[in-house]
Amino acid sequence: MADPMRIRAQAAGDKVTVRALMSHEMETGQRKDSAGKVIPAWYIQEVEAKLNGKSVLTAEWGPSISKNPFLQFVIKGGKAGDKVSLTWKDNKGESRTDEATVS
Repeated sequence: MADPMRIRAQAAGDKVTVRALMSHEMETGQRKDSAGKVIPAWYIQEVEAKLNGKSVLTAEWGPSISKNPFLQFVIKGGKAGDKVSLTWKDNKGESRTDEATVS
């Protein structure tokens, strides 16, 4: 299982800015190891964000996203105390969900 995501969600008026740092190797499948063997592809394919259980963002990623990706987005209609959850799924079937409270 991957390390927890670092999520910050801050309200300003009726908008919530969400910043997330995801811990993932994000291998493209094109690099080779020291023995010359291709390192298999391993990357996040789907990302979903929810505000109080309601989906507010979905994204489809590919192998060109950097290692330990950073994601920032704004949600309209949020307020302090709301719950923001982020879920990612990778091409090997692994997934991770973490949650933060809007401050």
